[in-house]
Amino acid sequence: MAEHSTGHRHFHGEELILATHNKGKVKEIAQRLERLNVSVVGADALGLPEPVEDGDSFEANAALKALPAAKATGKIALADDSGLSVTALSGAPGIYSARWAGESKDFTAAMQRVHDELGDTPNRHAAFICVIALAWPDGHVETVRGECEGALVWPIRGADGFGYDPMFQPDGYDVTFGEMDFAEKQNISHRKKALDKIFAQCFTL
Repeated sequence: MAEHSTGHRHFHGEELILATHNKGKVKEIAQRLERLNVSVVGADALGLPEPVEDGDSFEANAALKALPAAKATGKIALADDSGLSVTALSGAPGIYSARWAGESKDFTAAMQRVHDELGDTPNRHAAFICVIALAWPDGHVETVRGECEGALVWPIRGADGFGYDPMFQPDGYDVTFGEMDFAEKQNISHRKKALDKIFAQCFTL
């Protein structure tokens, strides 16, 4: 496999495995790679199981998803791990962002928990974090991190988006992710920033 002059490994191939069962992510990344003549195949279409995310960081969890998919298919695989990091809560919920919503994925309850744990703390700074891992069948992994910083608001605002979006107001905006137009949110999101980085680092654009 060829290497960039920067030392990063370069993607070669016509097909990328996306280690996620989220059809929205598959569509988003497929659109980004369309002009490179790279097709994207999701884990769901290949019958790949969802791995246990028991890593101690976003980087570890992203790799835990990407590596098994690369080894199972013999092709390069991409995965992401993301969550909300609240400064006054020492980075929580962080890698446990989805788990705070419970098995029923009740993010209204998860947002209430964040609000309750913050209490009267004046520091409302938070950031959405996305780490992307690109893995090769031989075990090599490249990781990048994208962040979108902002502040938490209460009460929550907006019915669009998902997860913690209705309580997160990105810096420079007076609306929350839950109120923001989907295309506008996508343009500044933590996932877009991470994707931009991995494409610049490992793909020929």
